[in-house]
Amino acid sequence: MSEAPRVRFAPSPTGYLHVGGARTALFNWLFARSKGGKFILRIEDTDFARSTEESIGAILESLLWLGLDWDEGPGKDAAEGPYFQSQRGEKYREFSSRLLDSGSAYKCFCSPEELRERKAASVAQKAALKYDGRCRKLSAEEILSLERNGKPFVLRFKVREGFTSWPDTIKGRIQFANSELDDFIIVRSNGTPTYNFAATVDDITMDITHVIRGDEHISNTPRQILLYEALGETLPVFVHLPMILGPDGTKLSKRHGAVSLSYYEKQGFLPDAMRNFLALLGWAYDGKQEIFSKEELIRKFTLERVSSNPSVFDHNKLVWMNGQYMKELSNSRRSELVRRYLREEEGMKGIDEKADWIARITEVLGDRLRVASQITELAGFFIKEKLEYDEKARELLLTTEGGRELLVKVAYRVATLENYSVEAIEGAVRGLAEEMGLKAGELIHPARAALTGKTTSPGIFEVMELLGKETCVTRLKDAADFVASGGT
Repeated sequence: MSEAPRVRFAPSPTGYLHVGGARTALFNWLFARSKGGKFILRIEDTDFARSTEESIGAILESLLWLGLDWDEGPGKDAAEGPYFQSQRGEKYREFSSRLLDSGSAYKCFCSPEELRERKAASVAQKAALKYDGRCRKLSAEEILSLERNGKPFVLRFKVREGFTSWPDTIKGRIQFANSELDDFIIVRSNGTPTYNFAATVDDITMDITHVIRGDEHISNTPRQILLYEALGETLPVFVHLPMILGPDGTKLSKRHGAVSLSYYEKQGFLPDAMRNFLALLGWAYDGKQEIFSKEELIRKFTLERVSSNPSVFDHNKLVWMNGQYMKELSNSRRSELVRRYLREEEGMKGIDEKADWIARITEVLGDRLRVASQITELAGFFIKEKLEYDEKARELLLTTEGGRELLVKVAYRVATLENYSVEAIEGAVRGLAEEMGLKAGELIHPARAALTGKTTSPGIFEVMELLGKETCVTRLKDAADFVASGGT
């Protein structure tokens, strides 16, 4: 085993890369980079029915978007490759033969139908649901006879008696009674390896020193340790990361926002912010600092500072953190992110021809815009053809005394402006309020509701300039009609 750490991230390409997997990949990458080691990317694609080229591509793209480059893996094959399990059949056959020859594995000829019947009987008797080991006792003659008759078989690992334990870096010492484990299958009847066997062989042949993964894999670890022992190989260090929970304390799921990394990218989240956020799901430096550059994370990350307690995925905190990174971007970069979102996710055509206009909108929104996708929430009134009033705006329009007359007068004053600038608009509206003996807010508030459909917005005079004279006059008159009709 090499001195410099070698860690791996081994996704199954049956879907996109989600939050939990991304956190695991990040912690492996940070550990490798902080220790001068190697980060290996391995694709566990032996589930031929569900693995797809599309998923492989999406996973690779998400890792690169997050800034996690790999030292060995797809596109960077080295002596320990190939890095796709579907291409490593020769290795699995070699190691399964070693286990058979040493007596640590045996051929099991029990059919699926027989196993189902025994399981049903065990359920009826309230007995342990595990393989009873009967094929352990087959003689060489019986095995030869079954093979000659073409009886299909799987390879099972012979679990020894006693206990299996290990010192987990995060969880502390963990122990399993081997009596709780059955003689698990390592090679299926079609010759394909099972997860625990393939992962163990890969970790051995790729010289993995630290297995860093989610704690849902704890139940797999005793089986893998038993395989290591039977093969006479040195154990890696096992590190099981804490579970990620939703804000309600239940296991993280899509309803909490646990969607793919590609979704966050499309919504306009920044990779630096996402990487920073994921790093804090279970790890902390001093309990105070929350914003870390990539270089700081590499320098300060240690496994010793990873908590054994579950972490909480807080979408609001992710949005806040993205906002901190958005503040550091130029307005041209922010507007570029907004245009991409509107073009690719909202399907708006010709948006790039309005680049200067979008840049002005993002400038007016300023720090309110924490994520590009918020453009429709914060400034949808700029880009949507049909304006809708929210509940508060409806109430304001319908309860403002003399509201229809106010809106009509503002519309007329705006329509007669020759110089349609922020300064001219503000002067006109404030001047009208003074003429009517009103406070400026008594005109501005209903005008804002009429023009944006909301009771809050960026500076109303900047909004009016960006909307344009014609749109402002039309919306003010439409709102006047709305008030006159009693809101129907």
